[in-house]
Amino acid sequence: MPPFDPPRTVAPSRSPAWQKNVSIWLKGFLPAPLTVDTSEQWRAIVGAMLGIVITAVLCRLCASPETAMWLIAPLGATAVLVFAVPASPLAQPWAVVGGNTVSALMGVLCVQLIHDPALAAGVAVAAAVVTMFALRCLHPPGGAAALLAVLTQASSLDFVLFPVLTNSVLLVLVGIVYNTATGRRYPHGQGVERVHTPKSRFSSADLDEVLKRYNQVLDVSRDELENILHMAEMNAMERRMSELRCEDIMTRTVFTVEYGTDLQEAWALMRRHRVKALPVVDRQRRIIGIISLADFMRHADVDRSDHMRERLNLLIKRSGNSHTTKPEAVGQIMCSKVRVVSADRSVGELMPIFSEHGHHHIPVICDDNRLVGIITQSDFVRALYRSGGVQG
Repeated sequence: MPPFDPPRTVAPSRSPAWQKNVSIWLKGFLPAPLTVDTSEQWRAIVGAMLGIVITAVLCRLCASPETAMWLIAPLGATAVLVFAVPASPLAQPWAVVGGNTVSALMGVLCVQLIHDPALAAGVAVAAAVVTMFALRCLHPPGGAAALLAVLTQASSLDFVLFPVLTNSVLLVLVGIVYNTATGRRYPHGQGVERVHTPKSRFSSADLDEVLKRYNQVLDVSRDELENILHMAEMNAMERRMSELRCEDIMTRTVFTVEYGTDLQEAWALMRRHRVKALPVVDRQRRIIGIISLADFMRHADVDRSDHMRERLNLLIKRSGNSHTTKPEAVGQIMCSKVRVVSADRSVGELMPIFSEHGHHHIPVICDDNRLVGIITQSDFVRALYRSGGVQG
């Protein structure tokens, strides 16, 4: 008999780390998915077309016969920013006008001072970036405006005023009118008042600290970034709440009473277990009502008397008579209209029940309508905390 040869476990093959890193690096070349719908794309397309057409027509009318250039190519890139991403700091009026104009000025100065076109081109673009950073008007097409001045050997300051400055101002004016008319805030103020959101898990100071450590230029304004983060946080909370079911948060140990339970016994049960409501069930544990602390207070008529304790004791104490008009059993003072929820119902649907309808205790039933648990306001608040809806 051959010797016993135990089965050998074959370890799953794993790709080397370098292959994984290369794969991630190559995926970086893939275009990111669009986050705007078709209507927003068409809004940007029509705006860019109108902006260039109106600017070109007006500048052509203003140009003299000897003017060699009345429209600059970098304005096409500017139009993309102004109409496609009007919230970007790089697309704001000062960024457009200041960025293009000072960059063109750097290009003209480099043409005058540096005779080698290649060196002049590099210095012009670098000087444009330095100047735009210093003047807080960073605008990518500005680099192209500086390069254009060198390539066309524009040595006169007239090039800066016309067409660069004129083109930029006209396009910004069209952008203001068009973006406002189509429901986009432009100019998009960068120094907006910061509103503290109590339910948020991060503050404006937290965001500022992270941006400082990130230390890169973002193509989104700070206030828009904060709003996006808050909306993402709320969306995440709503998603987590919708994923939670009532059976996930309910209290499973439920103290109940029946229709004929003495008021004194029900009151003692509430006091002993420190609960404010007791579901009333039949012998099959089906809900027929609920009795709460408010029911005891209402029937004791405590609102009309300063002697609360005496009135309450009078209500719950057994009279000992076979016939009496005083309520003796739970069924005589309970609320028969009970709001119940099924165990598989989403917790997110409980929000209006607790917040708008004034409910404090909601019995939970299974498929055959039997009582399986109860959800109190404390259970619901605890679920909100777990989902991230309440600041810790």
